[in-house]
Amino acid sequence: MSQYAIIRRRTGKRSVVAGMALTLLAHAAAFVLVSVHGLTYIWPPAQEQSLLLDFTEVEETVKPHYGREPVAPKVDRTKPVELVRKSKSPVAQTVANTTQAAAPDDFGDVDSPTPKVEPAIDPRASFPGMGKKPSDAGTPHSADKASETFRDGQVDGNSANAAVDGKSNAHLQGRRVDGNLIKPGYRVQKSGVVVVKILVDVYGNVRSAEPGMPGTTLDDKTLWQEARNAAMKTHFTPVSDIANAPPLQEGTIKYIFNLK
Repeated sequence: MSQYAIIRRRTGKRSVVAGMALTLLAHAAAFVLVSVHGLTYIWPPAQEQSLLLDFTEVEETVKPHYGREPVAPKVDRTKPVELVRKSKSPVAQTVANTTQAAAPDDFGDVDSPTPKVEPAIDPRASFPGMGKKPSDAGTPHSADKASETFRDGQVDGNSANAAVDGKSNAHLQGRRVDGNLIKPGYRVQKSGVVVVKILVDVYGNVRSAEPGMPGTTLDDKTLWQEARNAAMKTHFTPVSDIANAPPLQEGTIKYIFNLK
């Protein structure tokens, strides 16, 4: 073993012995100190003392005063209201005041009576079609081009249950034209009416068209053929119950030819 290791071991033993000796000495000194000065007490003990609390309510004869209370003056309701201080402009006004009068809003605290308004008639009530969305030419009553948004019986509309004098229309019970009523060609300068009998299948296709039915006032074969061609191109809405519906349904289309 080296000399350094021997010295280190010896020094460690001395440190342990010294520590134990100091610990025992400190404990002994503490014990002596406590035995002499820390364990004294009074005997016999002192007599206990108590505090008596009286919770008896005492009637107050004088109202406590915490300052001056605000007192509202008595108001004589028989006298007219007088302003304490009137608002007056320091500059004399020579021109009439055109400022818009203040009006109460939703956040005010003063109720104001609502002025009585006489009921007015909505102009659209006289023309039901005016309430619909605008069509290709503005309104259904003035449109030159038919649209599927038109109601039955309107001018240039898809008439299923009504007829309009002076305008072409189609009649097929319980069904209407799908889209626009096809207009026939007009290659002859004649005016009158051509009524075409049509047979329509359950899907809305025209399977047969025969012009010259009762109500026809034109005898021109060219216009009859134009009316038939237009009728064959027309399409109707399908029936709701295809299984129980007849294969073909009969209807009519009346074409009005007017000279321009």
